[in-house]
Amino acid sequence: MRTLMTVRIDAAAGSRALKAGRLQVVLQNLAEQIKPETAFFTSVDGDRTAFFVFDMKDTSDIPRLAEPAFQELDAKVSFAPVMNQDDLMAGLAKL
Repeated sequence: MRTLMTVRIDAAAGSRALKAGRLQVVLQNLAEQIKPETAFFTSVDGDRTAFFVFDMKDTSDIPRLAEPAFQELDAKVSFAPVMNQDDLMAGLAKL
């Protein structure tokens, strides 16, 4: 299922991780695991934030994907199913 993973990293924890060289490692490892269709990086309410869109094969992968961000970056992590425009049009055609 196409999934949006949002990783919001607390500013102070993110700064500590950046200085320790861990921020880059955690985000790179995550990207290598999920092989995102696309990824965007910005700030949201002062927090470093990453958005990854990827194909989640099994929901049992959520702990494996989220825990490094929780433990090493003090991040808030969320997952949500998402559609691209083709998916939306196909869904609307079913109405």
